[in-house]
Amino acid sequence: MIKTVETVTIEAVMLNEDQLQMIKELPHVFDISYEDQVLTVRCTTAKHNLIRILDTLKNQEIVFGRVYSELPTLNDVFLEITGKQLRD
Repeated sequence: MIKTVETVTIEAVMLNEDQLQMIKELPHVFDISYEDQVLTVRCTTAKHNLIRILDTLKNQEIVFGRVYSELPTLNDVFLEITGKQLRD
């Protein structure tokens, strides 16, 4: 099963361990990283991943900056299936 479906990145957030744990426990979230005030959340297939994450931040009154969501590239899917990069 391919897990890499959507990557949500949110810049300029101040999160504590409890808030990070709350985001980890959201449906369809399988990996998060938080470094230099940038939160990266990787989600499996589902509608409204971005909305769930933003609602959680809003409900916790967490101030954030730029937000973007990326769907996987063909290379991402190929890498997950084969463990190898696509070549030109």
